[in-house]
Amino acid sequence: MAFCSGCGATLPDGATFCAACGRSAAGASATGAAAAPAPAVSTGGLTDNMAGALAYVTIIPAIVFLVMEPYNKNKFIRFHAFQSIFFCVAWMAIWFAMLFVLAMPFLGFVRLMLYPIISLAFFVLWVVMVIKAYQGQMFKAPVIGDFAEKQA
Repeated sequence: MAFCSGCGATLPDGATFCAACGRSAAGASATGAAAAPAPAVSTGGLTDNMAGALAYVTIIPAIVFLVMEPYNKNKFIRFHAFQSIFFCVAWMAIWFAMLFVLAMPFLGFVRLMLYPIISLAFFVLWVVMVIKAYQGQMFKAPVIGDFAEKQA
């Protein structure tokens, strides 16, 4: 009888993946003793943390990860792909709102002061999300993280 090296669940004979956590059963041990933990690898060749971090590069990898078969079944990758998409939508909404403020002559100075601060905040949040995804953590952004968690 084999056990999953990731979660410790019992694996049936001949199983290639753990039904509980989705990890590859290649590192399963027959004695139940925990072997050296292998990195969580999706069947597509990318580790889960790398795919999660790549989802934030642009909106295109996030959509690809939601469509491609081995990645769209992984909750971690789905969460980061949805969070990336929602982050891009939020950034575009703020950008259009700032363009609208620019069109108003009496609020133009507000845009000149707020836009760099908001842009820096979005950039810092983006960097934090990429780093947290690469570290294997499901970091939820303030508003969009809850939506992404529901979708994943």
